[in-house]
Amino acid sequence: MATSSFSSATAYLHSFSRRNSSFSLQGTSVSLWRSSANYVKIDFGVKKISGKSVVVRQFSQRAGTFRCATIEEIEAEKSLIEKDTKQRMEKTIETVRSNFNSVRTNRANPSMLDRIEVEYYGTPVSLKSIAQISTPDASSILISPFDKSSLKSIEKAIVTSQLGLTPSNDGDVIRLSLPPLTSERRKELSKVVAKLAEEGKVAVRNIRRDALKAYEKLEKEKKLSEDNVKDLSADLQKMTDEYMKKVESIYKQKEQELMKV
Repeated sequence: MATSSFSSATAYLHSFSRRNSSFSLQGTSVSLWRSSANYVKIDFGVKKISGKSVVVRQFSQRAGTFRCATIEEIEAEKSLIEKDTKQRMEKTIETVRSNFNSVRTNRANPSMLDRIEVEYYGTPVSLKSIAQISTPDASSILISPFDKSSLKSIEKAIVTSQLGLTPSNDGDVIRLSLPPLTSERRKELSKVVAKLAEEGKVAVRNIRRDALKAYEKLEKEKKLSEDNVKDLSADLQKMTDEYMKKVESIYKQKEQELMKV
C-alpha cells in the first residue's frame, strides 16, 4: 500500500480534509482519520468532491485501500521548513552585524578584531581565542596574548589585515592606536560595508530559494496543493522582505557611524 498509489487525488483529499473529517465521493464514501491509521478506500475513475471533478488514476484493476499522510504529518513538515528558514535568516543577520562590527569607526571596539585570524602552531585560529582584547580608552585597543610566543604571529595578522592599523609590540602586549579616519578612508570603508550588506541580502534570497524548493517538493509528493504552495510562497516573501529590511537598517546605521566625525 504505497502512498504514491493515490497520486493526484491526494492533494484534493488533503485540502478537503482540513474542513471535513469525512466527505462523499459520488457513489463512494471516503473518510480520513487523524491518526496513524489514516487510510482511505476509493474507487477509480472521475469523481466529484463538492461539485469539483477529480481524476483518480487507476493503478490496479480494482478499488483498494491506501494510507494517506495525516494532516499532522504534513503540518509538521511545513513547520520544520518555516522554522529552519527563520533560523537561517536570523543567523544571517547575526553574521552581517558581526561583519559590520569588524569594520572600524572613530571609536575603538574589540569587535573590530573579530575577523582577524592568526597562524598559531600551524593552524589558523581567531585572535580572540588566544588573547584578551580590551579598550583602555576610546582611541586604543590592547591585546594581551595568553601565550607570549604568539605575539609575532598576532602582529603579522594585524598588519596584513584590512584594518589599516599599525601594531606596537612591546614584548608583552600589542597596542593599537586608532588615528582619526580621513575622508578618503571613510569612503573606502563605506564601500566595504556596502559589499557586506549585499552579501547579507544575497544570503537571505538564497534561503528563500531553498524554502521554495522544499515546498515544491511537497507539492510533487502530493502533500500540498498548488494553492497551498502559492499561499506559503506569499508568506515566505513577507518573511524575506522583513529580513531584507533588517539588513538594510543595520547597514544604514553602520554607514552613519562611519560618516560621523
